[in-house]
Amino acid sequence: MRFMVLLKSDEGEAQTGRAPTEAEMTEMAKFNEELVGAGVLITGEGLAPSSQGAKVKLSKDGATVTDGPFTEAKELIAGFWMLDVPSLEEAISWVKRIPGPEQEVEIRRVLEAEDFGEAFTPELQEKEAKMRAAVAEQRD
Repeated sequence: MRFMVLLKSDEGEAQTGRAPTEAEMTEMAKFNEELVGAGVLITGEGLAPSSQGAKVKLSKDGATVTDGPFTEAKELIAGFWMLDVPSLEEAISWVKRIPGPEQEVEIRRVLEAEDFGEAFTPELQEKEAKMRAAVAEQRD
């Protein structure tokens, strides 16, 4: 099963883009190496501060764009990992080992084809597979 691990921002990261220290980077690199060594890391990235982003609210009347920075820093995501582990419990065990300051981390299972039931027809599954192959090819 795939799980998205979402790291929440703090005021410094979300608004100022405070770069991590060398010690913080070293500690996080060690943790990432453990994820890779265990064969559970699919990908992971840090995100730029909200001042470099935008929010788009979609409605039947169109779209409203709000440029960052955003005031509710505690609701923002600072980075993420995508893990491939057999269970939520194993994802939690990895998250408990994340180095760094006190923080809130959200874990969400990534939906798979079978989660969509009959609505995800064989034809739609084939289109999805072709699209994923095209994306992978573009990235190579």
